[in-house]
Amino acid sequence: MQEQNSSFLTKVKRDKYLLLLLLPCALYYIIFKYVPIFGISIAFMDYNLFKGITESDWVGFKYFSMFFNTPDFWPVLRNTFLLGLYKLIFGFPAPIILALLINEVSKSFLKRFVQTVSYLPHFISNVVVAGIAVMFLSPTGGVVNQLLSAIGVDRINFLVEASWFRSIYVTTDVWQHIGWGTIIYLAALTAIDPQLYEAARMDGANRWKQTLNITLPGIAPAIVIILILDIGKILEIGFEKVYLLSTPATYETADIISTYVYRVGLTQGNYSYATAIDLFTGIISFIFIVAANSFSRRVSGSSIW
Repeated sequence: MQEQNSSFLTKVKRDKYLLLLLLPCALYYIIFKYVPIFGISIAFMDYNLFKGITESDWVGFKYFSMFFNTPDFWPVLRNTFLLGLYKLIFGFPAPIILALLINEVSKSFLKRFVQTVSYLPHFISNVVVAGIAVMFLSPTGGVVNQLLSAIGVDRINFLVEASWFRSIYVTTDVWQHIGWGTIIYLAALTAIDPQLYEAARMDGANRWKQTLNITLPGIAPAIVIILILDIGKILEIGFEKVYLLSTPATYETADIISTYVYRVGLTQGNYSYATAIDLFTGIISFIFIVAANSFSRRVSGSSIW
């Protein structure tokens, strides 16, 4: 035991500068990520701001039951799930396709230019993205409606028709994050042995067959990990863009769990109710991740843990 402690202290003394560099990151996660976890206890309380967490009365699963029995439960859950599913179906393969296309560009200048241009939307705030979408889709001066008028199609008021909300959200989300998502896949592509391509060319394989038999299997572990993480985010749709693009006229398809929590829980000061809904979302997301990871391990042999 004494030898183990001595060995541990020796390692700490040897790596003290590396540990010092790690300290701010560790403090950030402890203070802002782990300490607030204790706040989820108010989901089981009738939380009162003046009494605080220690003095508020425990009510068990009262607020979970309230959420499950509200008429808004199924519409909100359906909207959240469908929006997350569409985002996964269209948003997940898009960076893979773009990374494969960029990888085929032989001119280094052109490759860097495409990468830079595709990265830029990721750094634009959701407020600006929503503003661009509103400007482009305006029924009076929007570019989209002007093009529709030019080809003889009636103008569409996209932002007040519920049937268009999911398409608008998914399209803007893919445009905003497609370039940033290619970073991991481009890094994975650099790890593929170039001799594999030379051997394939000598065997007569064209570019398409090289992609199917070398490139895609080479980045398959990265694809599986990103897919598992994205499946876990199906119910964790961002609040800002949905809130900015939605209107009362589009609540039929736009009202999701995060906007419902904000509107019903936070604006009305019902913090226990809002926390219970958010905790429910986190539990469902955790189940999705575990299920996807288990399925991937059994089918492909690749998994996060």
